[in-house]
Amino acid sequence: MSWSLVFVVNSILLGVGLAMDAFSVSMANGLNEPHMKKGKMLGIAGTFGGFQAVMPMIGWICVHTIVEYFLSFEKFIPWIALILLGYIGGHMIYESVCPGDSEEEETGVGFWALMVQGIATSIDALSVGFTIAEYDWLMALVCSLIIAAVTFVICIAGLIIGRKFGTKLAGKAQILGGVILIGIGLEIFISNVF
Repeated sequence: MSWSLVFVVNSILLGVGLAMDAFSVSMANGLNEPHMKKGKMLGIAGTFGGFQAVMPMIGWICVHTIVEYFLSFEKFIPWIALILLGYIGGHMIYESVCPGDSEEEETGVGFWALMVQGIATSIDALSVGFTIAEYDWLMALVCSLIIAAVTFVICIAGLIIGRKFGTKLAGKAQILGGVILIGIGLEIFISNVF
């Protein structure tokens, strides 16, 4: 197998591994909003893909510039993911159990919630900067773009699955979506701290 093929396969596998949290959050978003339009689905998947591309590049830059600072920050990554996903998931559950006064209030992920989800699900991708540290900047960029493309495809699948089950689960979908987000936050925290 040629070196370039190994590079592409490794980048795809890295993308699959990194995209699992984004896939789960996409499913939760689909559950929460079963009638989501295709444009919004593309926007959500694109956001997750974008964050999954940017974070490894930031990690790569840190490795080549400010490694000491990054190493001291790395121990906080699981805590940040837990807090962000726990907050979003808890808020979804709260809104489902205690709906607001407005019956017309639209459910679904908003812009700021999506940004927080994007950061929370991709923050562990900062560590990938260490994995790709031996790459030159162009190879690191290509690797990050492959990760983004894989994440995009996986998130579209998650949204489709979530929408399908969200329609079937009706009123309980938002609670399930919130529980999933909290579970993902706990999984990231436990797997990185213990």
